[in-house]
Amino acid sequence: MNQLLAPVIAIDGPSASGKGTVAQLVADLLGYHYLDSGALYRIVALAALRKNISWQDETALAELSRHLCIEFKDGEILLNAQIVTEDVRTEEISRGASEVAIHPQVRLALVDLQRNFRALPGLVADGRDMASVIFPDAATKIFLTASAEVRAERRYKQLMAKGIHANLSDILQDLQARDARDQQRLVAPLQQSAGAILLDTSQLTIAQAVDTILSQHEAK
Repeated sequence: MNQLLAPVIAIDGPSASGKGTVAQLVADLLGYHYLDSGALYRIVALAALRKNISWQDETALAELSRHLCIEFKDGEILLNAQIVTEDVRTEEISRGASEVAIHPQVRLALVDLQRNFRALPGLVADGRDMASVIFPDAATKIFLTASAEVRAERRYKQLMAKGIHANLSDILQDLQARDARDQQRLVAPLQQSAGAILLDTSQLTIAQAVDTILSQHEAK
């Protein structure tokens, strides 16, 4: 019963739109739980890579997904009690996540896992289909986006800050390819859900985006 009563802020949007950073801050400020649903697909991609399972093998990926032990604890991502926070943030795994996420069986296998994160006092969930599929009854629905060029520049700066060599043009092309895959997949495509508020962060700071979401949630 408590799970059903717990309010949800669902934040969807394309890759590198900043939704993860914003969602985590909103959760921290409200004292809510946090779900990075995109990390789940990254974890599946990583686990598959480690077990030599092809990202195109839908049946094997779905079976793998059902037996993963995933935790978000103290800012870290744990897979089977092992910290994999940095491992799932590589560009290779980012591509892998986009590839495994197109498989209907994989998405179905992860539905219950995602819904189990809902608990009092509330949950902030970010991803591609939080408002449309996983939490359609969310109290607050946000579609957070930015232009592909702005998102590519943000990703480029993040990688360079970590000392990882990157090419801005390649990043832009990769983001555009991911957007196309996410928007065109047959199951739970990336789209602005009915009732969701469009929030374009191209010209906004992180703090401004957070304040906007908090204001919308208060109004609800």
